Order: sequence, then C-alpha cells, then structure tokens
Amino acid sequence: MKVFSLSPSPSFPSPLSIHFLSLPKLPTPTSFRYTKSMAQSEGSSPGKKLIQIDISSDTVCPWCFVGKRNLDKAIASSKDQFDFEIRWRPFFLNPSAPKEGVSKAEFYKNKFGPRSEQIKARMTEIFRGLGLEYDMSGLTGNTLDSHRLIYFAGKQGLDKQHNLVEELCLGYFTQGKYIGDQEFLVESAKKVGVEGAAEFLQDPNNGLNEVNEEFRKYSAHISGVPYFVINGKQQLSGGQLPEVFLRTFQAAAV
Repeated sequence: MKVFSLSPSPSFPSPLSIHFLSLPKLPTPTSFRYTKSMAQSEGSSPGKKLIQIDISSDTVCPWCFVGKRNLDKAIASSKDQFDFEIRWRPFFLNPSAPKEGVSKAEFYKNKFGPRSEQIKARMTEIFRGLGLEYDMSGLTGNTLDSHRLIYFAGKQGLDKQHNLVEELCLGYFTQGKYIGDQEFLVESAKKVGVEGAAEFLQDPNNGLNEVNEEFRKYSAHISGVPYFVINGKQQLSGGQLPEVFLRTFQAAAV
C-alpha cells in the first residue's frame, strides 16, 4: 500500500513550511470490504491485552481513510483478544493551502497533469472495494481547522475522536464536502456527539498550540501518511491490509 509522501529535510520544519509533492505510483487493485468503525477502550479489560495506536494522518489523504477502514476491520476481528486505544495525530500535506479552498479536480489536474485521471480511476476502484464512491467534486484546501477539531474531540473521548475522523473522511472523499468548511466540521462533530464544536472553532487559537505540539512530537520525523505506531514499538506506513494489522497486533502484544 502507498502513502502520501513528502521529501525529507535535514531539520524538519514547522507544519507551515511542509510542501505537498507528487503522489507515488499507485498499487494494483485490491478489494476490501466495508466495516463499521469500532469504539475504543481507555483501559484494558481482564484477560485482554491493550493495543495503543497513534495514527499520523491528514484529512485530505485518501490512503489515510483506506488505512482507517482496514484498521477498523482488523479491530472488529480481534476485539475478543485485545482492547484498543486509538489516537489521531496531525500531519499537513499542504499547510500553505488556502483556507477558502480551491477546486479539488482542478488542484489534482494542476498538480499531477495527465496522471490525475489515472489517480482518480485507481482511487475510485479502491474506494469501491470499500463499498464507497470516491467523489472528486467540491473543494480542497487547508486542513488545520479539521485537526483542531479532531484534537478537541479527543478531549471528550477517544471513541468520539475516531468516529469524527470517519465522518470527516466520508464527507470529504464521498460527498464533496470541503474539509475547511466550519459548517461541515460542526455538523460532523454533532453526528458523533462532540459538544461545543462551533464555539471551539470560532477562536482560531483554540487547540492551535496543542496541534502544533502533537505534530512536532508524533509526525515531524515522518515523510508520508498514514503512519501507525502500535504500542510504541511497531510501525506501519500506508493503507495496510487488515491481516497486516492483525499480525502487528500480535507482535506488539508480546
């Protein structure tokens, strides 16, 4: 599976100086099945081992959504063995993107040229394997507010944070919603039970320091997303298959 990648630099800068580069060559078609996201535990149940997962991702990265869906499937098939704590960490593929947004289709066309149609066709195929329709309509742009909201949701519960990521990805990748639209962000938060989202997002400073600190701690050293750290010792990159996650759970639980 592929990641959305960035070229590394000797000393990784703050989020506001990362630049989005070309999408790597996409893999051969793989079929996945749709799985509802599972709630996470904030402690280990008797007889079960705890799996803690930190996920660096960006909300405009399609492979991050593919990876999430496959992770959810792995969780569903191993919930009798493990409890899970999942935390989403910020990454910025294009932090200089305009807040007002630009046409998603035009952005891809300008960025990738003739390859944009190939990319769209392949992602459409991948998403259909997940039971979803990949939608290139609407706008793309700055993701900072979405990361602030994901951080805020995490303060109200890891299950709410995980479910919020699902709602944001569904809206952006399958419904033509704009990831920088505060109305869409607040609507997604309400769907998963996050309270106070509108008030939180109104002040652009709310959560800003925390998001930047999480970026520096969890994501500044990596060059592509999604990136999974499992129990602090196993690392995976890209939209891995469910069986890869299952093997990694076993190894991390030792």
